[in-house]
Amino acid sequence: MTDTDARTTPHLADAARLANLEDWGPLDEATGPEMLTSGVTLWSDDGKEVGVWECTPGPSRWLLETHEFVTVVAGSMTVTVDDGEPVHLAVGDTAVFEKGWAGTWEIHDTLRKLYVIF
Repeated sequence: MTDTDARTTPHLADAARLANLEDWGPLDEATGPEMLTSGVTLWSDDGKEVGVWECTPGPSRWLLETHEFVTVVAGSMTVTVDDGEPVHLAVGDTAVFEKGWAGTWEIHDTLRKLYVIF
């Protein structure tokens, strides 16, 4: 392997407290007061992505066009799939939202999640 063929191992140290998040602007899916987002993309390839996402509190409505795996590392939210029961997610909780998932997210306090879009 030559230097130009060298692979890297993308990683973040202490993602729960990472301070250098990029401003990603207002959340388009917000259904109430403006919600602000920030984050960092750790890796992306052909529509797949891994990173950290943070969002201020409020309600939002989602229709997912991809699968998404999340682990909450700060804050909490309640997610409710259309015609389903609410699920509370807090620090340490993990969830999978399948492609086509439609419903609401109510972020109770600033949420930070690790995400994998696939």
